[in-house]
Amino acid sequence: MYDGIVQDLIDEFGRLPGIGPKSAQRIAFHILQTESFDPARLSELLAEVKEKVRFCEVCGNVTEHVRCSICRDPRRSPSVICVVEEAKDVAAIERTREFRGLYHVLGGAISPIDGVGPDDLRIQQLMTRLADGTVDEVIIATDPNLEGEATATYLSRLLVPMGIRTTRLASGLPVGGDLEYADEVTLGRAFEGRRVVGN
Repeated sequence: MYDGIVQDLIDEFGRLPGIGPKSAQRIAFHILQTESFDPARLSELLAEVKEKVRFCEVCGNVTEHVRCSICRDPRRSPSVICVVEEAKDVAAIERTREFRGLYHVLGGAISPIDGVGPDDLRIQQLMTRLADGTVDEVIIATDPNLEGEATATYLSRLLVPMGIRTTRLASGLPVGGDLEYADEVTLGRAFEGRRVVGN
């Protein structure tokens, strides 16, 4: 659509996850039109991230150290582990300031269509963490989609026989949402997770 290098730039941004053609075009033109934009700084940061950032040896979260800041924090409870699919899920839960335990990042979810099975995830590392008897509860916080549900079911089958309390994050209607726009699965979960109010 555009000449040469401009189209190459748009195409390159379009390869990033979650960036469609229009978003890629907007980003490219932002770079072209913003005089204060520093492409050299962006290039330095990208190179630095690839060089310095790794995955925590304990939980799999992203870090610049051998262990992430959460695993190093002595105020966190080692008796509760929240299992998530990706490191970005850790950040989302941390923003709530509700959880004071530790995490375990699986590195994805079971998805036979994409060729991702249990052996492709950090499930064995989770089982190793649970072997010493320190953990009383595992909270499964995988995404409420087909892959996340498959992963949660698989984990439950492994954890329940071990005698470890295994819970799943509640799911249902979002605050500010309308019932008419809720899909059947979400609405069904909302009914399952209903709670008593008042007396």
